[in-house]
Amino acid sequence: MSKMPETTFADLSLADKTAVKKSSIVARRFSDVSTCSFSSACFTETSDEDEISPKDVKQNNSHGSSDFCVKNIGKAAFGRREIEIAEQEMPGIMTLRKRAAADKPLKNAKIVGCTHINAQTAVLIETLIQLGASVRWAACNIFSTQNAVAAALAEVGVPIFAWRGETEEDFWWCLDRCIHNEGWQPNMILDDGGDATHLMLKKYPDYFKSIKGIVEESLTGVHRLYQMSKAGKLTVPAINVNDSVTKNKFDTYYTCRDSILDSLKRTTDIMFGGKQVVVCGYGDVGKGCAEALRGQGCIVYITEIDPICALQAAMSGFRVVRLGEVIRNVDVVVTATGNKHVVTRDHMNRMKNGCIVCNMGHSCSEIDVSSLHTPELTWERVRSQVEHITWPDGKMIILLAEGRLVNLSCSTISSFVVSVASSTQALALIELYSAPGRYKSDVYLLPKKMDEYVASLHLSTFDAHLTELTDAQAKFLGLSKAGPFKANYYRY
Repeated sequence: MSKMPETTFADLSLADKTAVKKSSIVARRFSDVSTCSFSSACFTETSDEDEISPKDVKQNNSHGSSDFCVKNIGKAAFGRREIEIAEQEMPGIMTLRKRAAADKPLKNAKIVGCTHINAQTAVLIETLIQLGASVRWAACNIFSTQNAVAAALAEVGVPIFAWRGETEEDFWWCLDRCIHNEGWQPNMILDDGGDATHLMLKKYPDYFKSIKGIVEESLTGVHRLYQMSKAGKLTVPAINVNDSVTKNKFDTYYTCRDSILDSLKRTTDIMFGGKQVVVCGYGDVGKGCAEALRGQGCIVYITEIDPICALQAAMSGFRVVRLGEVIRNVDVVVTATGNKHVVTRDHMNRMKNGCIVCNMGHSCSEIDVSSLHTPELTWERVRSQVEHITWPDGKMIILLAEGRLVNLSCSTISSFVVSVASSTQALALIELYSAPGRYKSDVYLLPKKMDEYVASLHLSTFDAHLTELTDAQAKFLGLSKAGPFKANYYRY
């Protein structure tokens, strides 16, 4: 049987060419592609393909305000529906909003927020506003913003500066617009990665002196805070919510357990059964990823620097290896360490053809992406946030989200577990704002009583009923019947 000729882009009709150009499965530059193979498209947003910057477009919301910069204010109605859907699956933060709205515990708080911009974050932002705060918001990741949600927030008057596909220059411009605004000076920071804290300290040190507290929710940002504290540069109190129990053991673990599969499936259509995967790092992110991938039939290896985490991995049935020992054979590499250059150019040179490389840690430095921008390697975008990088000998690896946080760049996340984290963030802001003088210039964990309160806000969803201690039992354990029930040193 004769081989059917391949269909080239030039063979298509004008209508088909137009449709193809709008598809997320085609490379940016058609002149560099001789043929296009077609498969099912992944339905992630593709606004990163649009070269027009929102900074160059004048937009007003329906109230006449232009104090925002989003992709398209006309998508606000769709974004509002996304937020309403998220609210239905976020019982904790909605209950907190209802209980505290009348008291306005954040009255006169002026919060600079730098987090992911999605429907779940929008629920948190609107909760903070209902609790009395004034906010200005930017994205902590250039690929994770849901443009329609950003438009919905801008439509109701939230000064938000974020869109999917920002450049590095755009990122810092947006954050600067949030921090520095005539007639408005921040007194609180909600950070995810430490960039808002870093920029304010470096460029607006006088503003930083007026800050009452910082709430940080990422491992990367927490590391920055502890470094600042050690160097004597942290002059305000900060709460590390990343290591609060309800953030670390619920949002971090369960979100990653669900979303790693969604991210890989949407971007690559991979079948997991039998694939060899290495997960770099076995903290709560790594644990969630490793268990999810093993549950789909993957052969999972773990790399670790910490003997305790390594022992946990080994006793859970995972092989603990060095990356160099397995790099030639694995089909997928997932980083989850928060460290720098965990996957190097040398590692990528030795990967097999078709190996998928992605990052689940907050830091964008885990994969040495900059080392791949060399003349001998060819980059081709085949889907939104999916790059094929080809070596001179024809070997190709698949890089997702340019090494940035893959689940928030390429998939969806579970609203319920984000409700846990959002409740923790809101309570931390309230704690720092309403208790001046209680905290010194240092980094603190969320009080255990608040951790337990956040958990209790979510139990009714499962029709769960707590057992109450008797007076005799409480006396025997030396506890209050109302808690807290565990010491701060307890590891859940």
